[in-house]
Amino acid sequence: MPATTFLREFFRNWKTVGAVAPSSPALAAQMMESADVGKARHILELGPGTGAFTAAIQDAMPKGSHYLGIEINAAFADQLRSRFTGMTFEVAGAQEFDFKAYLADKPPIDVIVSGLPWTAFPPSLQEAILGNVLPHLSLGGRFATFAYFGFHLLPSGRRFRQLLKQHLTGVKTSPVVWPNIPPAFVYVGGK
Repeated sequence: MPATTFLREFFRNWKTVGAVAPSSPALAAQMMESADVGKARHILELGPGTGAFTAAIQDAMPKGSHYLGIEINAAFADQLRSRFTGMTFEVAGAQEFDFKAYLADKPPIDVIVSGLPWTAFPPSLQEAILGNVLPHLSLGGRFATFAYFGFHLLPSGRRFRQLLKQHLTGVKTSPVVWPNIPPAFVYVGGK
């Protein structure tokens, strides 16, 4: 996706886009390793945006695995559908998507990769998203998201880390991915 499209969508919808640049290949690689995407049977991606993590997921996921991307920005979702044929993208808020209907004839979700701008969201929206998504993560499944280095020390960053610890077991952080703009690290936890 051209950088101009990303910037246009950021300025139009900064609270849902949440970044001024797409995630780097180095951060995407760290997400795939932390989430253990290479062993997943069913992957859910929250906020695929321009597809930085989606491309890495496509490369890492085993043959025959299922993928669902939930993207609130219709312009991003349209471009993702044309780039990643064979992968499913739905335009919706993660807090309202009907996972029960979607999962009726599919295996449970065992990996969730999130590119959502969590600290830009109010706590009520963070809770609503996790409350709608995490019940559908299989026992032993993994949830991975990232935080910008330094921003995790702000009150909203500390609050989000505590929220993850309330909902997931064994929350850990990856090494900092310095080549990302801005530098970031991955949170990963299980169910």
